[in-house]
Amino acid sequence: MTIAFLTASVSRSAGGLFDAVRSLAGSLRDNGDYPVQVFGLHDRNTEADRGAWGDVPVRTFEVAGPAAFGFAAGLERALEAAQPGIVHVHGLWMYPSVASLRWAKRGGRYVISPHGMLDPWAVNNSRWKKRLAGALYEHSHLRGATCLHGLNQAEADAFRAYGLRNPVCVIPNGVEIPTGRPAVPAPWKDGLPKDARVLFYIGRLHPKKGLRALLQGWSTVQRDAKRSGWQLVIAGWDQDGCERELRALASTLGLNESVHFIGPQFGDSKAACFHGAGAFILPSVSEGLPMTVLEAWAYGLPVLMTRQCNLPEGQAAGAALMMEPDADSIAGTLRRLFSMSEAEREATGARGRQLVQERFQWRVIGRKMADVYDWVLDAGPKPDFVLK
Repeated sequence: MTIAFLTASVSRSAGGLFDAVRSLAGSLRDNGDYPVQVFGLHDRNTEADRGAWGDVPVRTFEVAGPAAFGFAAGLERALEAAQPGIVHVHGLWMYPSVASLRWAKRGGRYVISPHGMLDPWAVNNSRWKKRLAGALYEHSHLRGATCLHGLNQAEADAFRAYGLRNPVCVIPNGVEIPTGRPAVPAPWKDGLPKDARVLFYIGRLHPKKGLRALLQGWSTVQRDAKRSGWQLVIAGWDQDGCERELRALASTLGLNESVHFIGPQFGDSKAACFHGAGAFILPSVSEGLPMTVLEAWAYGLPVLMTRQCNLPEGQAAGAALMMEPDADSIAGTLRRLFSMSEAEREATGARGRQLVQERFQWRVIGRKMADVYDWVLDAGPKPDFVLK
């Protein structure tokens, strides 16, 4: 029986959502749990990134009208023709929700993974648009789900705060443990001093990521950074002109010699970034469960992150330095990093890698999701991680 994944984007520009959906689909297929077919909206990066899905079947549909809504006339017809056992919707507020809701009216069952899109910050961002979408279709879509998928307890709590009473399965995102060395050098190899230590960020360049506060905090400690040999490298894809604003702020703060924007990084180049970094930072004001933190731990990096990243396991395991998403707190945490010995940093990163091995590998995540599908289809018992 096939599981149909519905997602707004099947290209790498979707960042962590792309990584999570692709990896979960691959895990379910590779483990022999359920065959998966992915339905997504076509964008300018779709064809270039299609190969990243490997053997997972992917169908995309041309968008008509505003891209923010993503109306694709062929999606609903294709879904009906495929006759999946379950539809699993990844993300909210766009046309795939409408297609899922209409399909369910014919007797189908569906699961929704909001991926942080019901967290308070996310709900308040573009609030009037989401109120309109909620009134037209998304509230009915959410309430009708057989099960909601929360990445952690904080996200499950956000569902309840939003007024949803559906069963909720709490299953984190996952990651693979890398093996071997990257095939290419880190992209900063020729642009930084050979003995430089790199504090690395990768992700969307978007206000919710806290990068403005990071630059302000870095400005406060830039003398300490220079003395201890640290450089800040920011990788990622621009959204709504945020990169231009961040570059201007870095220039105004006099950070051009120690802060470097290197654009999107994928595949071997992305792996080389993690392999070549000395630490990873994510100063977000809102996250579901960030894939990049899990990737950093998989590479054995110490992580600087906010509590809004919703990974308290990292703090409990001693794998992360915690901070608030404001310049003063970030500056204080940066000073802690700069004062650590190499042995202390390596030990912190090793604890993160151990945490990933025990709790966040995709084969474990895929098996848990398959148990949820079994339960939804009345083919298995309710898993103990499903909250009712």
